[in-house]
Amino acid sequence: MAPVPVSLRVMAWVAGAILLVDQLSKYYVVHTLRLDRVREIDIWPPWLNLRMAWNLGVNFGLFSSSQDVMRWVLIAVALGVCVWVFLWVRRARPGPFAQTSAGLLIGGALGNVIDRVAYGAVADFLNMSLPNWQNPFSFNVADIAIFAGAIGLILQPPQRGDKTRDVPEKSG
Repeated sequence: MAPVPVSLRVMAWVAGAILLVDQLSKYYVVHTLRLDRVREIDIWPPWLNLRMAWNLGVNFGLFSSSQDVMRWVLIAVALGVCVWVFLWVRRARPGPFAQTSAGLLIGGALGNVIDRVAYGAVADFLNMSLPNWQNPFSFNVADIAIFAGAIGLILQPPQRGDKTRDVPEKSG
């Protein structure tokens, strides 16, 4: 059996770590703190609070629907993105920054897929507000990882020898 390429190893470790932290944090707030029943716990008001929200859509509840078919569409889309990013990393063998970003995105997406399968919706619970302004939205560790991973993949530095991303030098 051939050894796993380093690019896949980094991505897998990051994805696994995010998935673990995400699922442990969701288990803790839903089953130990019983936030699904308590609904609100102030940690450091107004800056950081726990506010339970079952998200049937994507970020900020976009595309939310009570239709069960939409849940499975969102699961399929998330899994499709994971497969696409995995195959891209395997083929392109990008640098450590892009590998880490890919791991963040995949780990976060899989964390939310597990929620959709287990609960029928994504467990969102982190809420950050400001004095005199209550943020109506909650999010979770997976959401942070997906956002950071997507931004990282968009802003990844060019690789050495990547002629398509290098700016040609002007001659004198």
